[in-house]
Amino acid sequence: MKHLKIFFMTAVILLTLTASAFAAPILKKGSEGHDVRVVQQALQNAGYNISSIDGVFGNETYRALIAFQRDNKIKITGEVDRATWKKLKEIPSAAKSGSSDEPKGEPPKSKSSDKNSKPAPVPATPVPSKKGAESQPFLEKSNVDALIRTAKKYIGTKYRFGGTTPKGFDCSGFLQYVFKQHGYTLPRTADGQFKLGKNIKTQKELVPGDLVFFSTYEKGASHCGLYIGNGKFIHVSSSKGVRIDELNDRYYWKSHWYGGKHIVK
Repeated sequence: MKHLKIFFMTAVILLTLTASAFAAPILKKGSEGHDVRVVQQALQNAGYNISSIDGVFGNETYRALIAFQRDNKIKITGEVDRATWKKLKEIPSAAKSGSSDEPKGEPPKSKSSDKNSKPAPVPATPVPSKKGAESQPFLEKSNVDALIRTAKKYIGTKYRFGGTTPKGFDCSGFLQYVFKQHGYTLPRTADGQFKLGKNIKTQKELVPGDLVFFSTYEKGASHCGLYIGNGKFIHVSSSKGVRIDELNDRYYWKSHWYGGKHIVK
């Protein structure tokens, strides 16, 4: 009986700890970094009082988040839990997804004018793997240099939550836009783009033109970029906009690495 009682008490404790872990907030007052900037930008886009996208979860962000939770009938905690984050992701960007924002002096590319342009459909029946689906590489090697040049044209373009045009990009919106200029169609989200290409085992297998992914504000592929060679990738930072960073940057990207996908034929 004594052993049964101990077993029961242990089970209760474990269940309590497990429930607490699942209920733990993603971000709370005092948090800092990339993920906080993402939240601040989303709140600002939604019309809440965020005067500075500084990546610091201070009093201003706290008050705006409470107002957001109240307005959306979410439990008011002042913390970014799963329910709050899900709602934040639904906020539309100020940039309309259907608008056209080709760079000045650069006419829209016609798919028919580029004989190397090919669509990159997601396979109907992806092959399961440890980290998700796979598909065959689709990016012609001959198109890689031009693709990277196009991506670099937008260095300095600001970050915008949900952005898909040069008025402001988010990470997956940037890749989708750049690839579209060369006739390739990518999924809209980072986790959708992670289903493309072949999984790699190490970063050494990456070649310029491949896709790289990071686990940031939530588990899984939540941030993405384009590998350009020499250990570097181009992506959209929530603080600096479109920029080039090192994969092994010890302050952030190295510890948030999730995986790479080989998409170059």
